[in-house]
Amino acid sequence: MNPPATRSRRTLRAAAGALVLLAAATLSACGVADPDAAAVNDDGSIDLSKVTLHAGDQKGVSAQALLQASGLDDTPYEIDWSTFTSGPPMMEALAAKSIDVAMVGNTPPIFAAASGSEFKVVASARYTAEGDAIVVPKGSDLTSVDDLAGATVAVAPGSSANYNLLGQLAKAGLTLDDIKVVELQPSDALAAFTSGHIDAWATWEPYTSQVQIQDGAKVLVNGDNGVMNGLNFQVASDQALDDPATEAALEDYLSRIQQAQIWSGQPAHLQAWSKVWAQGAGLDPEITAFATKKRPVDAVPIDDEIVASTQKMADAFYDAGVLPKRVDMTDWFSSDFNADATGKAVEAR
Repeated sequence: MNPPATRSRRTLRAAAGALVLLAAATLSACGVADPDAAAVNDDGSIDLSKVTLHAGDQKGVSAQALLQASGLDDTPYEIDWSTFTSGPPMMEALAAKSIDVAMVGNTPPIFAAASGSEFKVVASARYTAEGDAIVVPKGSDLTSVDDLAGATVAVAPGSSANYNLLGQLAKAGLTLDDIKVVELQPSDALAAFTSGHIDAWATWEPYTSQVQIQDGAKVLVNGDNGVMNGLNFQVASDQALDDPATEAALEDYLSRIQQAQIWSGQPAHLQAWSKVWAQGAGLDPEITAFATKKRPVDAVPIDDEIVASTQKMADAFYDAGVLPKRVDMTDWFSSDFNADATGKAVEAR
């Protein structure tokens, strides 16, 4: 393959702006079928068997696999799964109304909010951030973030790795202008990394574990040093939330997903989860087992701390010249599903 083109902060900002504009341009589009009016009975009750929930899934980080592994995939409604490479494309699909709900990292909602996309963050979970890392090839002379000055670093723009890169550079007294940024989605970044066309890669699990195990990559730094908040979000479109039938399905879905996340982080379930995750992601179970051990998880309610942490990230992107406008993230969070997501008794097997 040819060496990927490199970018400065200016062009990274342009790429981020393009993400914002692309999401904004899709706001008037409508890919999901009309709301499930037939599922609402005359007495106002909901027949979930007549509801189809359109869910976005991320290759390598599978919500569908979570439900299957935990035995919580027996939903009373149909789920139409769509798979994406990372969080930003899912937020674009949400803006286009092609999906109702998606599981994304802590950063994609920030760029979607800047576009004016109509959604809410409706549930959250917190992982350790050990898997959010900047990795370098085996044998690399780079030993610290300070050494990244002048290096070529791959990152998916608008992703959680984008913030980790920004934050780690700032912690070391560097900026995006001090490195050469290459904007790549995970599959392309993996190819560039293993072929020696980039010096470092800011990524997340299971890709961090994949290059560690398969290629002997070294972790230069990970987000567990205080840079990353470890948050993972469920986001739902306003259209889905405004439809009683879809909202009822969402209430159940969010509970199942978060119970499945908790189940997956329990020591007794690591082997079962890593096996199903590996099958869904097309990875060696050794990789997913290694990744799972690094990522204990807990469901956490949407509260002021969650919003403030996300606001801090949004402000950092704006101050660095990456986000084209300031955004008040308060308007894009909803605590309406807190009890359902973190307290409802849905039993995983």
